[in-house]
Amino acid sequence: MASAYILVVDDEPDIRELVQEILQDEGYEVEIAEHGEAARESCRLRRPELVLLDIWMPDIDGISLLKEWKDSIENDATGDFPVIMMSGHGSVETAVEATRLGAYDFLEKPLSLAKLLLTVEHALEAHKLDEENQGMRQQLSIADEPVGKSEINQNLSKEIKLMAQHDSRVLFVGEPGSGKSKYSRLLHRLSKRSEQPYIDLGVATLDVDNSANELFGSEVDGKIYYGLLEQAGRGTLYIDDIGEMEQATQRRLLSSLETGYFHRLGGTESIALMCRIVTASHYNLEQLVKQGQFDSELYFQLNVFQVKIPPLREHCEDVPELLNYYRDRFVQQEQFNYRSFSIAALNKLRNYVWPGNLIELKNLVQRLLIVSDLETITLEEVEACIEYEAQKQGAEDADSNNTLLADNALKSLFEHPLKEARELFEKAYLEEKLIAVGGSVGKVAQLAGVERTHLYRKMKTLGIDAKKIAKKSK
Repeated sequence: MASAYILVVDDEPDIRELVQEILQDEGYEVEIAEHGEAARESCRLRRPELVLLDIWMPDIDGISLLKEWKDSIENDATGDFPVIMMSGHGSVETAVEATRLGAYDFLEKPLSLAKLLLTVEHALEAHKLDEENQGMRQQLSIADEPVGKSEINQNLSKEIKLMAQHDSRVLFVGEPGSGKSKYSRLLHRLSKRSEQPYIDLGVATLDVDNSANELFGSEVDGKIYYGLLEQAGRGTLYIDDIGEMEQATQRRLLSSLETGYFHRLGGTESIALMCRIVTASHYNLEQLVKQGQFDSELYFQLNVFQVKIPPLREHCEDVPELLNYYRDRFVQQEQFNYRSFSIAALNKLRNYVWPGNLIELKNLVQRLLIVSDLETITLEEVEACIEYEAQKQGAEDADSNNTLLADNALKSLFEHPLKEARELFEKAYLEEKLIAVGGSVGKVAQLAGVERTHLYRKMKTLGIDAKKIAKKSK
């Protein structure tokens, strides 16, 4: 943690300069501010990883500034950083109020060198652990490292280890569910940035109108929203579904990669781009470039190193180990009953083509653990699950075909660019589903096999009003 960026705010020059010198000797990067407005400006220029904040200052007291920061963080749900309060005139009531408002700790002046360093270290460690726990909760369903001893997996791991030694940008390509994000996390863990944040962004989950704000942040009425580029700090920002990024955001990202700086929306200050950008796509980006849907210069900026992730059917010898991995994961984390795979079941699954790759395998394991309490998973159960998946896919395909036939606007679907055609199809598909279930978004989420939060975002992006559809369907 010794490379963290710390802001020291104190109106007494001797104290702030002494604290700066002490922390710099410990290897921290330290900025100082003499009052509240200078602290605001410093945060505007660069998001700190920790703040040491004096309570009594001439323009605004530290408690009010702390409350201002915490209110802003609560409203924006981003940009959090630990704050340690300092005061030579403190009281128990002041300390209690500071911690109630979200301060990590309270230090009395004159400062104890040992306590200062220990508190700073603990605050940074606690914040890092909290971020890691949030990341674990978000990524609970995905393996942290490649599982399997196949030659393909071993060669991929070696390739990633070599790339991790450098800071060049990497583009992962492969079918949906093939494990691109898994290898991205491995790249981060093996790199010199491993102690820094790792942020996973799926472009498909972003509101089209809000994507630039999420990525670059914004400044509105003096309030700062730290975008993902800043939240990633000196770590790694993994951007999945890069082929779905809308073109205005593509141009902003290209400018940032070319110059090494970016601007928050509504801001005028240039912010240094410090994180490593790693991207992934299941689309053929070269084809999207030819169709004018993806910026050619951005493609070349991102495609310094390209890693192709093979589909599961090309390393099916890893299937038994993957099945056991996910089975054990569900048993440990969700307290499912332990079940073993019969030889016949394993053989069937090893020779299955896995059109949905790792995601399909994980879902199948979960289903098999739920459908029965019997000790052994039989061939019949596996065949039933595979048949269920095939029927579900077939029904979805039939629905989409019916939707295409029913909607005159989709007769010329192939005349549109890929992204526009996909949006037309998705809109018709979701509207048809909503009509069928009387406008229930929850039921559509189940039928479509997507999370409800993602479905709400998608509907907002496509301009679908579930309430109006519900009224029409009555």
